[in-house]
Amino acid sequence: MAVKETKENRVGKGKAGPGRPKGLPNKTTSKLKDAILLAAEKSGGDTKGKDGLVGYLKRVADEDVKAFSGLLGKVLPMQVTGEDGGPIRVAKVELVALEDGDS
Repeated sequence: MAVKETKENRVGKGKAGPGRPKGLPNKTTSKLKDAILLAAEKSGGDTKGKDGLVGYLKRVADEDVKAFSGLLGKVLPMQVTGEDGGPIRVAKVELVALEDGDS
């Protein structure tokens, strides 16, 4: 990682400091993410920690479909491809009701 530098590489004298290196997350953002994950894990599926984070996410999926769908949109790939990176193939499926005695 490249280190940003100023003329004297120090803060003060009206000059900007070197700043945070590229790719290094903000400490507050990291702490907030960790706290959110810990809270969800402790809440679990039954609000008492049962099944940890997976239990919590299952509860959200069951109770708040809209919120869970938004979350899925954040973690699913933006571009979906078919087998071996090729195009997606769509097949038509037709359901036909059978009468009694037919098999």
